[in-house]
Amino acid sequence: MQYNIFGGNLPAVTITFNAGESIFTQSGGLSWMTQNIEMQTNMRGGFMKGLGRMFAGESLFMATYTALCDGEEITLGASLPGTIRVFEISPGKEYIAQKQAFLCATSGVELSACLTKRLGSGLFGGEGFILQKFAGQGLVFAELDGTVVEYELKAGQIMKVDTGNVAAFESTVSYSVEMVKGFKNILFGGEGLFLTTLQGPGKIWLQTMTASDLASRVIPFMPSPSN
Repeated sequence: MQYNIFGGNLPAVTITFNAGESIFTQSGGLSWMTQNIEMQTNMRGGFMKGLGRMFAGESLFMATYTALCDGEEITLGASLPGTIRVFEISPGKEYIAQKQAFLCATSGVELSACLTKRLGSGLFGGEGFILQKFAGQGLVFAELDGTVVEYELKAGQIMKVDTGNVAAFESTVSYSVEMVKGFKNILFGGEGLFLTTLQGPGKIWLQTMTASDLASRVIPFMPSPSN
C-alpha cells in the first residue's frame, strides 16, 4: 500500500492498493475511487463499539473498501482546512486524538472512544469527556485543524496548551487540565480559565486552529435570513 497526501491547507489523501488490501472509514468519507474496489458498510465491532465511536464524534456505521486487483486507488478529503497526519500503530504504540480526528485506517487498527481520566479534563479540556483512541496494528490517517507542530516530551517534561489546541498525543503522555493562576490573568488574559497540561514522556501534536475557532470567525460573515 502506498499513499500521497496533497492539497496544502485543504488536504486529501490518495491511497494506492495492492490486491486484497483494505481500509475503513466513517460513512460518507469517500471523495472518489477507481472501479475495482469493493465497498462494504457495517458497524465494525458491533453495536456497542459503534455507539462508542458516535460519542467520539464518528458515525455508527463504517465503510470498508477492499481492492480487487493491484493499482486501485481511493481518495478521501479532510472536512476542514488543516493537515492530514499518518500515525503508525503497533502493539504498545497507541495514540489519543481529538474527537472527529479519524479519517481512515488500515484493517488492523482498532478505533475506540477514550474517556478522560479526570473530571476537570472532561469539563474544561475543550474536547469533552471523550477522545479517540487508535490501537492495534497498521496506519491511521487523521485530519487535524490548522497547521500542526510536533514535540517530543522527555519524562516529566510539561507543555501547557490553550484549550482545544491539543490535536493528538502518544498514550504514554498524561493529560490533565488546570485553572489559570492569577486574578488579573483570569479576567483580562483573554485565554480562558483553563489550560491543558501534557506531561511526558512521549510525542504530542498541537494545532494552531480549532474547528470552533474557525466557525466563530466565519459565522459573522454569513448572510442572515433577513438579508
